[in-house]
Amino acid sequence: MSLSPEQRREYRGIAHNLKPVIIVGDKGLSEGLQEELERALNDHELIKIKVASPDREVRREAITELCDSAGAELVQTIGKIAVILRRAKKPNPKLSNLLRNKQ
Repeated sequence: MSLSPEQRREYRGIAHNLKPVIIVGDKGLSEGLQEELERALNDHELIKIKVASPDREVRREAITELCDSAGAELVQTIGKIAVILRRAKKPNPKLSNLLRNKQ
């Protein structure tokens, strides 16, 4: 699933006011973090992730690994924040950031 420039622009606009729901700390990509990522993507579809590492390469690798393991698409990265997207099979209109912003 590759995003077009128009889709990326739309998703960046929606994500602008979101707060990070996943924060990758010193423990890295633990099993609990993976489970929380799955839950967040199933509920919200479009989420922000904060990677607390000061090293740019480590942040990039962590974001890539998270996207690969969750089957998510990277929308944008700015500094320590990444915006990722994975469409839910049955999105919840009360929780999905995509559906809530279209109303």
